[in-house]
Order: sequence, then C-alpha cells, then structure tokens
Amino acid sequence: MDRSRRRFVGTALAGGALLALPRSSLGADPIATLKVFVPANPGGGWDQTARSMEHALKAAGIVRAVQFSHVGGAGGTVGLPQFINQWKGQDNALMVSGMVMVGAIIANKSPVNLSQVVPIARLTGEYQVVVVPANSPHKSLTDLVAAFKANPGAVSWAGGSAASVDHIVAGMIARTVGVDPRRVAYVGYAGGGPAVAAIIGGQVTCGISGWAEFAEHIKAGKMRALGLSSEKRLAGIDVPTLKEQGIDVELANWRGVFAPHGISAAQQASLTDLITRMARSPGWAEVVKQRDWIDIFLAGAPFAGFVETEMQRVTAILKDLGLAS
Repeated sequence: MDRSRRRFVGTALAGGALLALPRSSLGADPIATLKVFVPANPGGGWDQTARSMEHALKAAGIVRAVQFSHVGGAGGTVGLPQFINQWKGQDNALMVSGMVMVGAIIANKSPVNLSQVVPIARLTGEYQVVVVPANSPHKSLTDLVAAFKANPGAVSWAGGSAASVDHIVAGMIARTVGVDPRRVAYVGYAGGGPAVAAIIGGQVTCGISGWAEFAEHIKAGKMRALGLSSEKRLAGIDVPTLKEQGIDVELANWRGVFAPHGISAAQQASLTDLITRMARSPGWAEVVKQRDWIDIFLAGAPFAGFVETEMQRVTAILKDLGLAS
C-alpha cells in the first residue's frame, strides 16, 4: 500500500558536527541547516525517508541540523505547488517525493509537475507483492490469473487509493495477461489497516502493497504471497517474481529528492554531491537495512532521465485504467 498515506509543521533538529560544504554549495558560508519539504503528513513513507536522511546526514557530519516542513494531501499534489512557488531559489532545500507523486500528478490533472523542480537523486525502492488470504482457493499466481482472465469482474484487488502504485501494478498485470485494465475490480483504501483487514477477512480476492506492509502478515501465515514486482528474487524473501512466472511486470515504489527551481548549476551539483555522500555513508546503509528498503541510488542527469521515462510509463498505464486522458 502506498506508504506515503501512513504519513511537515516545521521543526528544527540540531546535533552532530558541521562539515564545511564547498562555497558554491548552498551559499557563501558553510551551512548549518538543510531544509527538507515533505509533501505528505508525518509518519508516512516520505516522512520516514526524510527522517532517515536526517539521521544519516548528521551521523556522517555532513550537516548539523535538518528542518522539516510538511504539507499533505492528494499524493503530494497539494504540497508540490507550494514547493515550486514558495521555495524557488532556495539552495539549501530539498523535497522528498517519488512514484506516488508521479501517479497523483497525472490522475489529479495537476497544473504543476516534476518538470518544474530539479531532480537530484533517487534513493530507495520498495517492490510490490501480490497476496491472497491464507485460506484462498488460489494457491498460486497461475490460479489467480486464470480466475481473473475467466471473469475479471469476479476478482477484486485491494490496494491504496486510485492511481496508487498498487493500482498501477494491478493495471500492468491485467494488460500483460490480456485483460482490459479498465475491467480491474480495484478496491482502494485510505490506509494500510483497512486493506489488511479486508484481505485477511476475505472481503477481497487479493491485494497489492509494498513488501514491508504485508511482510508480518505473510510470515504469520495470514496471507499467502504469490509474486513480487522485482526484476529478480530478493535476498531473504522466498517469493517468486512476477516475471519468472510469465508476467512481464516490474515496478518499484521509488523515493528520491528534488531541489527547487531557480538554483544555479553549481548549487545543483553541490546538492547532488551532498546526497551522494549521504547515500554512501554507513549511517544510510544502516537505515536502509533496518527498514527493508532496496538501495537503488541514481543521481544527476540519469535520474532526470529516469523521472521523465516514469512519467511516460505511468501516463500510459493510467490511460489504460481510464484514470488519465
């Protein structure tokens, strides 16, 4: 499920040693504070990413304090205009965002988009898992797909809100197995708890979410995991991929950081260097491992190209689902 909905009233946190950044970086003098904008409420996936960044940046002595601002709503599309319009030119600021916002921008027909901010780096990813209740008659992905193809309307899929990563994966599966994605009987939930209850209680046929959301229920035997949306099997997770079962679908719920427009090329380069150093630090490796995230770091121009490709790919599947024009 879309972790960003488990979700910044500003708060400044200080500590650690200050590293004098290059003078082209973030101003004329070494900076004590990095400002991080989270376009979601506290507690969700983007907030967790921001707090983990704070831990790693301070542990590595890269910054002394991180100041947070939260503006939640509509998959980040409420906060995004504020970051674009009110944070322009701030060379000590970053916005945490990701795959969820890509879908929300398209589905909500947002007047602003990620082309109006500066891509800095992709940080982590989480792959989606397809599950059924433990007592489901569908013992395998093959069983589930066969039932879905025979009668798409009789197979209900639980996940996050419409146009969420979960919904996108369901649409991709449908398209790949030859079912019109508009026929996906998708049931969107505003929180992880209700969706979990619906799946375990058999109120829906199956569910899709990030691995971390369902892992404890799978391990407890309350859900059966049928397939992961990763390219290859993940270490420590005994679940086959969708691809190895003949469904050519791969998608990660990625998260990354963006800078405001109006900064110079030198300032952009310094922010990219700052995040690169953080991503290579032991503190970052520690939080990634603790949270069961996948390190998919990608910075600079390659990340900018990736974001553009993601916008095109998600637009196509949301059109198939009837959620974009």
